[in-house]
Formats: sequence, C-alpha cells, structure tokens
Amino acid sequence: MTGLNRQRIADWLQTEAKEQTISVSGWVRTKRGNKELAFIAINDGSTIHSLQVVAELNRFSDDLLKTVQTGCSIEVHGKLVASQGSGQAVELLAEKMEVLGEADPEKFPLQKKKHSLEFLREIAHLRPRTNTFGAILRIRHALAFAIHKYFNDRHFYYVHAPILTGSDAEGAGEMFRVSVLDPANPPRKEDQSVDFSQDFFGKEANLTVSGQLEAELAALALSRVYTFGPTFRAENSNTARHLAEFWMIEPEMAFFDLNDNMDLAEDFLKYLIRYALENCADDLAFLEKRQLEEESQLKKEERSAMSLTDKLKFVVENEFERLTYTIAVSILEKSGKKFEFPVKWGIDLQSEHERYLVEKHFKKPVILTNYPKEIKAFYMKQDEDGKTVRAMDVLFPGIGEIIGGSQREESYEKLSTRIDELGIHRDSLWWYLETRQFGTVQHSGFGLGFERLVLFVTGMSNIRDVIPFPRTPKNLEF
Repeated sequence: MTGLNRQRIADWLQTEAKEQTISVSGWVRTKRGNKELAFIAINDGSTIHSLQVVAELNRFSDDLLKTVQTGCSIEVHGKLVASQGSGQAVELLAEKMEVLGEADPEKFPLQKKKHSLEFLREIAHLRPRTNTFGAILRIRHALAFAIHKYFNDRHFYYVHAPILTGSDAEGAGEMFRVSVLDPANPPRKEDQSVDFSQDFFGKEANLTVSGQLEAELAALALSRVYTFGPTFRAENSNTARHLAEFWMIEPEMAFFDLNDNMDLAEDFLKYLIRYALENCADDLAFLEKRQLEEESQLKKEERSAMSLTDKLKFVVENEFERLTYTIAVSILEKSGKKFEFPVKWGIDLQSEHERYLVEKHFKKPVILTNYPKEIKAFYMKQDEDGKTVRAMDVLFPGIGEIIGGSQREESYEKLSTRIDELGIHRDSLWWYLETRQFGTVQHSGFGLGFERLVLFVTGMSNIRDVIPFPRTPKNLEF
C-alpha cells in the first residue's frame, strides 16, 4: 500500500495478529539485539507507541544492518505476529527492509537518553520525533479539531480575521510594525517623524493582537461567529507564559448577555477537555507519567497538587463557581494568606490570587465578573455603578486565567466617551463605532489562548514547549 492507503503503525498495533504480510514505514527510535536477532523500534508519529521489528541477522546484509541506526528512516515488509515479549501485543517479523534515509549515529542529537526541554528547543526541527513532542503535537491537533467541531455543531460561522491591521484591539500597544519603507532612509515629514503615508498601506500597519473587533462586525450580521488564528504581541518578556506569536480562539455572539457568555465558556472548555480525555488517552498517560517522574525530584511542597488526569477531571466534573471581582477581593483580603502581591480593590489580580481562589478556597474552577473599569479594555459594557464593567475571567488550577471576555458595550454614546477618555485615536475605529449606529444589539464574546489551553491539557510547564516553533525575544530560529 502507498500514499493514502498506507496503514499507520497506530492501526497495526491495534490489529489482531494473524500472521498477515504488511508494510510499514517510519523512523528508527532504538536498535538492540544479540548474535541472531535485531530488535528495531520504529515509529511513524501516528501513536506514542513504537512497533517492534524483529530482524533475523542472516536474512540481511551486514551493510544494510549497519545503516539501520537511531534516526534513520526505513520501510519494512514482513509478517505481523503475536509478540513473544512483553510490552506489545504484536511485532513485525522482517522479510524485506530498505533504508530510505540514513542518519549518522555520531551526529544525530536524539539518542536513547533523557534530553532537557531547553536542549530540545535548540533543535526544534527534530524535537517532534521525541515521545514528548509527538504527544504534544497530536494533542494540539485533537484540540484544534475539537474547537472547530464544537462551534460547527452549534451553528457558529468561522470568520478569518485579518492578520495585518491598522488598529490596536486592546489599546495596549506592544504591536509589531509591518512596513516596506527603507529602514535606513525612510521618508520623513517636516518634523522628521517617519512619513507612513508613503508606506504600502498609506498608514502605519501592524500585526494583529486580536481578531475580536472584526469578529464583532461579523457577529452583528451572522449572529454567532468565531475566529481561530495567529496573533502577535511585541512584549519583551521571557517568562514561561509568554510568546510573541500565539493562536487565539475568539467567539462573538449577538444577543448574548454576560450570563450567556459564561454558560458558553464553561460548556466549551468542558467539551474540549472531555474530548482530549476520550481521544488522547495514550498521549495523556505518557505525559502524566513524565510529569510524575519530573516532579519526583522536587520537594513535596513544589509538586503539583493533582495528577494530570485528576486536574483535567477537576474541570470536567465540577460546576464553575461564579462571583464578582469585588467579592473575590474580599475573600482574598480575609484569607490571612500573605501574597507576594498585596490585594486591594482596583488591582489586576495576579496568578497567585487566582489560583488561591480555585485551588484553596472554592476547590473548583472559578469565573470572576464585573471588574473595575480602569483595568479592563475600552469595549466592555459599563455597569450602572460607573465603576465596573461586565467582564469575565475563567480561572483554572495551576495557571490561573485561561479565558478573558465580556459583554460588549453596544451604546454608541458610552463607547465613544470611553474611547475619548482613554485617548484612543477615533480615526482608526470609526467603523467599529459605526456598528453601534446601525442596528446595535446586546452582544458578548471571549478569547481563549490556544497555547494556554494546550499547556493546561498537556501539563507542560513552559508555553514554549506546546507550540512547534516558539517566537520569543531574540529567538526567530526555524
């Protein structure tokens, strides 16, 4: 069989051994043996498990066997039989074997030993061949598929938001500029500032930080939409939680209020995690075992409070606790716990505060609502008290905020006033304001960082390890 008809190793490992002749292709993970037999573990990326190939040495030339080394690619024809050893139900007795691509064992960097995640980031072109990153990429795919399936099955329309933009959705700056002007000698105005009117778009252009504003426009015509695409933030941060390029899922729904928004967020997250538990069991089991081995070297107080599976079930099996930011601050102030960042009304809560609410106080996922207006974005619907907005943040164990959203301000007057208060350039948002003049309606939405979701589901500790090629300060390799 070739091409689309070729059976994957994942399929053969689930096949009952009937001594049938099959053909497999993949990469050699390990090779060992004795004077009569070679045992070759071959993997094609379809599963965390490798297929054991048993080769009788007298059937193959010494030259061929010498080239079958860790990292090389091979094609093997033979009989699939019941395994004589433990660890696998079936194995392949090799009758024909061809090396498709050689790998010098002295130079191939992935040997059968433990490699640090830091080292693997330096060889991101090869790290998908490791068990850890194979598992992460398969889970990442499963979650991406589940996102599209969830929304499609609930009659949402997928909208492709622009990557190039002339506006800043969050109003926070830190955007990557896109320009075709000569950086050494750009055209200048009389005041010596760069004249972007002569640039490609006739104005300053940036990479988007969010597809939300454009999704709102579509929701005010199609009712239920979502975007799922790359976003960019030029934040000079080297933490384990930040990337310069990441993917965002941003649904926007006309006629939804804040409660509807919370209902959707909770149902959505539970669906995605349940999907991973049901469809990625082998990969999750491997990552859970890996996490336990890693944390066995730590002090007891530094270890995770829950295993990976327990943490995922913690989300699926609990109703999310809903409360206002004001009540949450009161709980934190009365907790008696000495936080690194002191708590008072008006601050932007830190991860330590969010995790305390989830892991210690309520012992379930939490949704906080009605945040102070001054720490939230301009587009959030203002509450009648004039101090808070109808924002919502969904908090998870281990990571804190995983979703941020709000009911959007549909009043032209209030939105216009807020834009002026914050000194945002109205010229770049005239179209957004205009939607509030033509058939405005109550509407809501939220954003879910895809890498943050993958980080939570896989139990990894650094966000650079859940995206194939991380983009961070001073790092644009691969």
